Amino acid sequence: MIRQFELVDRVKSYDPSADEDALNRAYVFSMMAHGSQKRASGDPYFSHPLEVAGILTELKLDSDSIVTGLLHDTVEDTVATLDEIQNNFGPSVAHLVDGVTKLSSLELQSADSRQIENFRKLLLATSRDIRVLLIKLADRLHNMRTLEFIKSPEKRARIARETIDIYAPLADRIGMQRLKDELESSAFAELYPDALATIEARLDFLRAEAKKEKIIDTISTELGEVLAEAGLKVELSGREKQPYSIWRKMQNQNVEFGQLADIMAFRVLVENVEDCYRVLGVLHAHYPFIPGRFKDYISTPKRNGYRSLHTGIIGPERRRTEIQIRTCEMHEVAEYGVAAHWQYKQDVAEADHLRYQWVRELVDILEHAEDPDELLQNARLDLFPDQVFCFTPKGDLIALPQGATPVDFAYEVHSEVGDACVGAEINGNLVQLHTKLKNGDQVKIVTSEPGSPAPEWEKFVVTGKARARVKRFVRSKERMEYQRLGNAILSRAFEEQGYALTDAVLESVPEKFGCRGIEDLHVRVGEGHLTAGDVIREVIGDRHVNGIAENGNAEAVSAISVEAGSRDSIPIRGLIAGMAVHYANCCHPLPGDRIVGIQTPGKGVAVHTIDCQTLESFHDMPERWIDVSWDIASGNDQRLVGRLKLVVTNRPGGLANVTTAVASHDGNINNLKITGRSTDFFDLTLDIEVKDNRHLNEIMAALRAEGAVSSVDRIAH
Repeated sequence: MIRQFELVDRVKSYDPSADEDALNRAYVFSMMAHGSQKRASGDPYFSHPLEVAGILTELKLDSDSIVTGLLHDTVEDTVATLDEIQNNFGPSVAHLVDGVTKLSSLELQSADSRQIENFRKLLLATSRDIRVLLIKLADRLHNMRTLEFIKSPEKRARIARETIDIYAPLADRIGMQRLKDELESSAFAELYPDALATIEARLDFLRAEAKKEKIIDTISTELGEVLAEAGLKVELSGREKQPYSIWRKMQNQNVEFGQLADIMAFRVLVENVEDCYRVLGVLHAHYPFIPGRFKDYISTPKRNGYRSLHTGIIGPERRRTEIQIRTCEMHEVAEYGVAAHWQYKQDVAEADHLRYQWVRELVDILEHAEDPDELLQNARLDLFPDQVFCFTPKGDLIALPQGATPVDFAYEVHSEVGDACVGAEINGNLVQLHTKLKNGDQVKIVTSEPGSPAPEWEKFVVTGKARARVKRFVRSKERMEYQRLGNAILSRAFEEQGYALTDAVLESVPEKFGCRGIEDLHVRVGEGHLTAGDVIREVIGDRHVNGIAENGNAEAVSAISVEAGSRDSIPIRGLIAGMAVHYANCCHPLPGDRIVGIQTPGKGVAVHTIDCQTLESFHDMPERWIDVSWDIASGNDQRLVGRLKLVVTNRPGGLANVTTAVASHDGNINNLKITGRSTDFFDLTLDIEVKDNRHLNEIMAALRAEGAVSSVDRIAH
C-alpha cells in the first residue's frame, strides 16, 4: 500500500500549494472509518480508497480530488456521515463525496427505476463538477484491476458489462484514452475470454513476424529519414491497437482479422500545429495516399477534445501504414483527456465548454427517458460517437454520430428547433429528412410554428437526444388518445347504469387499481387493461351492474363515430373518438370493403376486411371483435393504400406504362417492389393510394388494358 507520506509527496510534486494537512487528515480518517473491513481479495478495505487516490495522483488532480478519493466510500460503507465530511474537510469535498456515493451499484441492465436515478445522479453531479466522474472512473478502474477476486461469475460479468457499456464510453467521452483502454481490456477479458485468446495469439504471431523481419524498425527509420530530410524535428513511435478495439472493429465492419489495416500504426509528435500539416504534406508527397483514410481532427476536434491528423499511406516496404500526427500538447490531451485540462490554475471559463456540454446533453436524454432499457440505449448512442462534422448556415460546427440525419442536426442545434422541423436543405438543395449527413455538409433547417415531432422520425434518427424527444412525444400523444377513449368508455357505461360520471365519483377508485390518479385510470381503461365493468363494480357494486361487457367497450362504441373534420379523423363508424386505430397490413381494407375491428390491449383497434385470413386466429376471442363499418357520409377524403400484384412483360417501357396508367386514373403509387424476375416477365407488388375499392378496381381495369401487363390481382391476405 502507498504510505501516507508517499501520497502527500506525489501530490506536492505537481501541486506545491496542495493542502498537506487535509491529505494527512483524510488518510487517517478513511483508515479509521474502514477499520477492519476486508475486500474480496482479503486485503484491508482501506487499500481500495488508497489505490483510488493513487490513480488520481497519476492524473495530477487537485488535493480536494485526492481527499475525495480517500473518503469516497466512507459515507456508503461506514458509519461516517456527509455532515462529518463537511465539518472536517469543507463543502467542496463533501459535494464531491456526495456525488460519488451510491454509484457503485450502477446496474442499468435491471429494469429498476432506482438504477435510472443512480445514473441520473452521476451525470447531474458530473455536470456540476467533472471531478465527480474522474473519481468514479478511478474507483471503477481499481475495481476492475481486482475483479478476479470476486467469486461469483455472474457478479463479475455484470460489473464487466457495466464497465464496457457505461464507464469506458464515459472515459472516452472525456478523452481519457489510456484509462478507457485499460477498462475495456479488463472487461473484455472477463466477458469474451475466447475471443481475447484468439486475437492475442494472432497478435503474438504478428509481433514475432515483425521482429523477425524488423518491420517496425525499418518503417520507423525510413519515415524518420524522410521527415528529417525535410528539416522537420519529430518524435516517432509505433502503436498497437488494443484487442478489444480490434474485436469491436471486426464485429462492426464484419471483416476478418487479416483485413484490418490499422492494427499497427505510427505516431509522429511535433512542436506546433504548423509542423503537423508540414509532416502531412511531406508524407503525402513522398508516398501514395490511401483514399478515405485522411481525417483532420485538428481543425474539427472530436467532441471529447481529441485533436490529431490521421492518414493512411502505402509506406516503406510497400506496406499500408496508418499514421497519427499531433503536437506534444495534443498527445497529452489524447492520453489524459479532460484531466490534462484540470489544473488548479486552469481558467474555469475555458474548461467549462470542454467539461459540461456533452454531459448536459446526456442529462437532457435522461429527462425524457422512462424505461431503463430505453435510457441505456439512448445513452449508448451518445457515448459511441463515430462522427460527422456539419455546419449551420452561420458556419457553426455541429458534431454528430455517423448516420445522423437533418432531424438529428436540428435537435443538436436546439430541442425546440428539432420539434418544429418540417424540412431541410443540405448545401442549398432541398432533401428528405431521413437523408444521411456527410462530413462538411452545410445544413439549413426549415421550421414551422407550432411544430411537433413526427412519429416516423423514430425509424431513422440516430442520436439519443433526438430519439428520446420523439419517443416522449409519441408516448404523450398515445396517452392522450387512450385517456380520451377511456373517459368516453366510462361515461357511456355509467350513463347506461343511470349515473353521471364525475371526478368525485371516481375519487377513491384509482388507488384500488394501482393507478396514479383519475387520468391514469382513464388511460388504463382506454388501453384495455381495465374494463368499464371493473370500475363500475368498485363504485356501485356487483348487484347494480347490468350488461357491462367484459371487453369494456362493446356497448360504449356501438353507435359512436369518430369526429369528422379533425386532422386524425377516419371514415369508420363504431369507434370512440380518439381511439387508436390502424389499418391491417395483411389485407389493406378500403372503403367499400366489409370490415371488422380487432381490439388489442395497449395497441388499440386493427381494421381488417371481413374475409381476411388473419381473423381465424381470433376465432375463439369474440370479446375482442368490434362491429365497425365505413362512414361514407362523413365526407372524409382520406386516401388509403390498396395493394396489387402485377406480372409485367420484361420489355422497354413496360414499367413506364404501368406508372402512367396509375397516374392517369388519379392513383398515387406509395411503394413499388420487384418480387421476381425472369427472362420474359417480372413480378411487381404495387401499393397505391386510392379513395375506395371502386377507385382501385378502375385502376386495375386500366392496368389490364395495358399490353405490357400480363395479369393484375388485388392482394387481400
